[in-house]
Amino acid sequence: MANYKSTYQRVRQVLLHSFFWVLVLLFFWFMFGADNTLDSNVLLFSLFMMPVTVATTYVSIYKLIPDYLIPKRYIQFTVYSVYTLIISVFAVFLSGFFAMAYLTNFTFGKLQSISRSALYIMICIYLVVIIVSAFKLLKLNLKQSKTNAQLEAKILEAQLKLKEQELSYLKMQIHPHFLFNTLNTLYGFALKKSESTPEMILKLSNLLDYLLYQVDKPSVLLTDEIHHIKDYIALEKMRFNKTLNVAFNADSCTKTITLAPMLFLPFVENSFKHGKIRDGILDITINFECTENSVNFGITNTHENTDTNKTGIGLENIKKRLELLYKDQYDLQIFETETNFEVQLKLKLKHE
Repeated sequence: MANYKSTYQRVRQVLLHSFFWVLVLLFFWFMFGADNTLDSNVLLFSLFMMPVTVATTYVSIYKLIPDYLIPKRYIQFTVYSVYTLIISVFAVFLSGFFAMAYLTNFTFGKLQSISRSALYIMICIYLVVIIVSAFKLLKLNLKQSKTNAQLEAKILEAQLKLKEQELSYLKMQIHPHFLFNTLNTLYGFALKKSESTPEMILKLSNLLDYLLYQVDKPSVLLTDEIHHIKDYIALEKMRFNKTLNVAFNADSCTKTITLAPMLFLPFVENSFKHGKIRDGILDITINFECTENSVNFGITNTHENTDTNKTGIGLENIKKRLELLYKDQYDLQIFETETNFEVQLKLKLKHE
């Protein structure tokens, strides 16, 4: 099947080229005669001009243009073009000489039907060469543009896949980190045989459902994100008991706002993991301020500034995710004092 298709393409190309050169021959027949008369001698003279026309044209479109002009080897293109021009001019005069000799039976008598000058004949020949070369150049440029477009599409597809893989990798790091902390808390309640253990398991189940099934979506409702943050806080309240004070505000956020999942929970988790109890209380303040085009998130926790303090992999991962998902669309600021650790995230919403 492939061989048949290839043969068909070759035959089709030969037929098209043959038809074109027949048209060129008719063009020469009309243009070379005196007063554009259609004389048999003019047709024979035109036939003598065809080999040099065909050869010069094919050298231009199959050698000079693809091998030197398209690769931008301009010096070689200029040099070889001049060589081709000199040789073809010599060939035109030689062909014209033999044509006149043949048509006059080598007596070189003047043919009344051929009164065009040599310059005029060469202009007609090189006009064909230039037109065909220009068409070939246009065709090659269009082909190159198509190839570049396909290459750019493949590059963008590869970048998208790489981005998705990196996001998946970051999510895989976040999930075990979050689960490890929560299961530690649940383990402590189980050891104490606390009555709050079933409620804690239920809330953890809701969080697991969110992590396993919702977090892989490209976007979720902000209200769902806030709901699971509240579940996480409820779990931590069971662990901290009376040593925790959380102020939470998200009154301005509507149910129509959507964004990428798991953007805020790592900050909340970080505040519990690295926050310090001061005067018997761990104070955490969480605030959401929402508008139609943005979400401003702020979280502050009591903190002890030490050289050995670390923010954990959760905070580093969220920075990378923000850069991947909201590049140039977010502003993340982290403030650290002797007593407090504060995060401010301003996020511009994407509207579909």
